Amino acid sequence: MIHRRTLVGLLSGAALALGALPAAAQDVTLKLHHFLPAQANVPKQILDVWADNVEEASGGRIEVERFPSMQLGGSPPQLMDQAIDGVADVVWTVIGYTPGRYPRTEVFELPFMVEDAGAASAAYWEIFQSDMQEEFSNVQILGTWVHGQGLIHADKEIRTPDDLQGVKVRGASRMVNQLMETLGGTPVGMPIPAVPEALSKGVIDATTMPWEVTEALKVPELVTYHTEFDGPMLYTVTFVLAMNKAKYDSLPDDLRQVIDDNSGLEFSVFAGSTQAAADGPSRQLAVDAGNTILTLAGDDAQVWRDAAQPVYEAWVAEMEGRGIDGQALIDRARELMAAHGS
Repeated sequence: MIHRRTLVGLLSGAALALGALPAAAQDVTLKLHHFLPAQANVPKQILDVWADNVEEASGGRIEVERFPSMQLGGSPPQLMDQAIDGVADVVWTVIGYTPGRYPRTEVFELPFMVEDAGAASAAYWEIFQSDMQEEFSNVQILGTWVHGQGLIHADKEIRTPDDLQGVKVRGASRMVNQLMETLGGTPVGMPIPAVPEALSKGVIDATTMPWEVTEALKVPELVTYHTEFDGPMLYTVTFVLAMNKAKYDSLPDDLRQVIDDNSGLEFSVFAGSTQAAADGPSRQLAVDAGNTILTLAGDDAQVWRDAAQPVYEAWVAEMEGRGIDGQALIDRARELMAAHGS
């Protein structure tokens, strides 16, 4: 028979031994929050892939709970603050939802700046590393990327900037709103989930967004015309995958390494390239619906590029007023995009 004192000693020793096993004691749950429906391309093809990879690489010690469509509450412009405050552990968000807060990111949102989403996403990560750390010092940035071609979806043909006169058009960011206003449109700012209702009720006549998200929002059913560009894109917006800093810092070294291994340059390029690759199937839905797609090239596109130049001039002057060398950022972004695109 085991003496009572001996049994207590054995149990205490077992408890101490179990407490020394980090795999058993340090499981982590991360709440991932974003604004799109779960079936949309970015959640399915990028965010879920990231989350699944993290879970697998951690041996199941990290669980990523996914909360689409703002299920944790709040509105899309509040996502970054939710990551800062710990309402969510990880968020995917559009930087343009907090206009002017992260000014250096806007270099990738300038009109006709980007031609390849993968190359731009790589350049974005490199410039984030060298120039944007201070702006994002209160979160842990896991990925930086841009989407494929941003274009105009409208209830009327828009072939020239003159066709935008008086058109109420939803802009995807501060820079896109400035572009639409410069070209003669009437910009209306709103997060992308609000677009279908705004189109159906006539609050807006047109919207800017990339092809890939039009499927989830049923945009081809709400408009008849789409204006895209051959060559440099009319615009892009910038995204980040951001993690609560305290949550990241609290992870044991091996689990923090799992997050690091699934973040950074390679992930950013994957995200941008994957999002751009989803454009084709969504574009085909508009073709199948019998909609009119205008692809502007050559002189027709050059008219738009020329008309957009004041946006560059205004941005560089504004950045100078904030102590930022905007022209140097433009030059550096172009250099890096060319290097990554070759």
